Amino acid sequence: MLRGRSVTLRPATDADVPALAAIRASPEVRRWWRGGDDLAAAVRADLAAEDLTVYAIEHDGRVVGAIQWYAEPDPEYRHAGMDLFLDPEARGAGLGGDAIRTLARHLIDAHGFHRLVIDPAAANTAAIRAYAKVGFRPVGVLRRYERAEDGTWQDGLLMDLLAEDLSD
Repeated sequence: MLRGRSVTLRPATDADVPALAAIRASPEVRRWWRGGDDLAAAVRADLAAEDLTVYAIEHDGRVVGAIQWYAEPDPEYRHAGMDLFLDPEARGAGLGGDAIRTLARHLIDAHGFHRLVIDPAAANTAAIRAYAKVGFRPVGVLRRYERAEDGTWQDGLLMDLLAEDLSD
C-alpha cells in the first residue's frame, strides 16, 4: 500500500472491478480509455496481465480511479511507464497529481528507476497539465499513435520524468 498526501494506492483486486468499470464507462474517461463493450472484462484483463501492476486509487475510503505501471525489460533501455484514470467527480482536487507523484516516488525509490514515461493523447490537455505539475516533460508527438473509437488515428504525446525532476 502506498500513501500520498490525499490518496492511498493499493493493489487492485477483483472486488474493485465494478467500481473501476463504472468509472471507465463515464464519457469523460471512456473517451481516453475505451475497452470495448465489456469494460468489466477489460479491467479484469488489466488485473490479470503479468507485465502490469494496477493500483486502485482511494480517497476518503472510496475508489476514485486506477493507476498502473509496467517495466521495460531490456536493461539497456530500463524505465517504467505508467497510466491512470480518475473518476470525473474526483477531478479538480489534485488527486490525480497526488497519485502520479506517489507512484513515481515509489518507482524511483523502491524499484530504482531513473526514468518514467507516460503517453497521453495529445488532445488530453487536462492529463498533460497534471503530469507536467509532477515534473513530466514533453519529449515529442507520437503521430497517429492510437486509434480512436471512430476509427481515426489520434496523436499521442510522449512525456518523461527523470528521477531528479520529480516535484514534491
